[in-house]
Amino acid sequence: MNFFDKHLPVLELARQACEARHCWSPYPEMPAKYPDAAAAQAAGRAAFEVHLGDTAGTGSRRRFALDQPGQVGWLGEEVSPYTQQPLAIDYPRADVDALFDAASAAMPAWSQASIETRLGTLMEVLDVLYREHLFELTHAVMHTAGQSYNMAYAGSGVNALGRGIEALVYGEKAMRLVTPRAHWERSFGPSQIRLEKTYRIIPRGVAVCFTCASFPTWNAWPSMLASLATGNPVIVKPHPATVLPMAISVRVFRRVLAAAGFDPNLVTLAVDSVAEPLGKVLVKHPKTAIVDFTGSVQFGQWVEQNAWPALAYTETAGCNTVVLESAEDLDAAIRSLATTLCMFSAQMCTSPQNIYIPRSGVRTPQGQVSLGEVGERLAAAVAALTRDPKKASMILATIQSPQTLAMLEGFRQQGADTGRVLLEPKPYPHPEFPQARTSTPLMLQVSTADRALYGGERFGPVSFVIACDSAEDALAQATADVREFGGLTAFLYSTDERYIAKAEAAYARAGAQLTTNLTGAMPLNFAAAYSDYHVTGLNPAGNASLTHLGFVAGRFGVSQSRRPQRSAA
Repeated sequence: MNFFDKHLPVLELARQACEARHCWSPYPEMPAKYPDAAAAQAAGRAAFEVHLGDTAGTGSRRRFALDQPGQVGWLGEEVSPYTQQPLAIDYPRADVDALFDAASAAMPAWSQASIETRLGTLMEVLDVLYREHLFELTHAVMHTAGQSYNMAYAGSGVNALGRGIEALVYGEKAMRLVTPRAHWERSFGPSQIRLEKTYRIIPRGVAVCFTCASFPTWNAWPSMLASLATGNPVIVKPHPATVLPMAISVRVFRRVLAAAGFDPNLVTLAVDSVAEPLGKVLVKHPKTAIVDFTGSVQFGQWVEQNAWPALAYTETAGCNTVVLESAEDLDAAIRSLATTLCMFSAQMCTSPQNIYIPRSGVRTPQGQVSLGEVGERLAAAVAALTRDPKKASMILATIQSPQTLAMLEGFRQQGADTGRVLLEPKPYPHPEFPQARTSTPLMLQVSTADRALYGGERFGPVSFVIACDSAEDALAQATADVREFGGLTAFLYSTDERYIAKAEAAYARAGAQLTTNLTGAMPLNFAAAYSDYHVTGLNPAGNASLTHLGFVAGRFGVSQSRRPQRSAA
């Protein structure tokens, strides 16, 4: 089957969306709008449960077969944040050199295929993920990353698929800019030189894609597709806590590639454990040509400093800021901030953390509202969202890692010593999973003298209301956070157009994406495929961006050959 022709209508609409940056998606945004939703959801849940070993604690485990080279054993240590029981799944542990050798052997035929063949095959991968595995993946993300069902479907499902198509659009654009051949002539004195020139796209080599614990698919699929579209094989290194979504993904990639006549070893899985990590081995392997990393600041910085001669594309973490200077409708601004602070228990790289407010308070049409009152109203709004367990389960979901709970307790104690605890964290009872690992948010009121407390990303449901000397000081403090610690997103509330213009310029220089005066149903940190750039690459939050030409163009080089023009026979 000609996959390119099959998927060309969707690809063309995606091209148009990327160019115009308008709202578009080929996929339904809500589970209930999926075709034959009830049957599809039931089948997806059943498919997920087939993967599980005996989760009752008897020790029986289930093996996830991939039939990839170099297998030297089995490994798995995932624990569901909802049940706090092991998934009891073992994945094939592979010899690293064998994976690289197999990837290198698979690359020539793939890289020599036409652009259309590669794009069509990869569009088919995304189509199969959507049609046959979306709800299976939804449950896999829930029970590894800890997201809610709706977020796992939307953010880690259809939106991640959209980001994947977006990467293909930019991959195609970058490659189409390289003309395959040219006729060139020029006079050199009395001589006329005529040359035939040929240009070839040459992939860099094996790519290693690291996936993160909280959003395994959202960055991984675009990274994998960017590398594959430009002719490079991919070794996927999932976080040990969230292997299953990527194992399912890798299996689908391998199946579709094989059906299209290519070596399935273009995509393989390299699992490891917390006790015996493979990350540095993979980054420093002599055959590694590209590294895509999403995860911690500490290891991300190591990757950036040590990946050479491989190219590194990173997204680490953000100390995301809010400046609340004035508001036309303070209640609406507070409701929007409260909702965004709660989304997936702030375990998102775009979650706001540091909320800067002038010590004199916030200007509104009704008069000045004191800093203390703003903090109390914000804490009350968060508490209202999390009071009902059913509502809390949909917005907060679970805490992915036990270490996050320990972090919250440490900051609660420090906050009580140095500032004021506006909101105490506490577990909430999940209505479906009584053993779920949960916590409501922690909110502290501090001053700029407490920068050691809030400086840097605190990954999880903790936020800081920070008293500043003035509106100018609030903006200066917030943008300093972005420059020093990294920031992906930033949020501003102001009715002063001159102040807004100053903030837009300051955040642009710092390299954070700014949202101003947004209220209503849309979460403040929602990032739309085909329209919103994710990460700028201009501050310590990461050096790559989803998605523009810079994300794909470096994954291949251009080789040329030239010779005198041959006369027609």
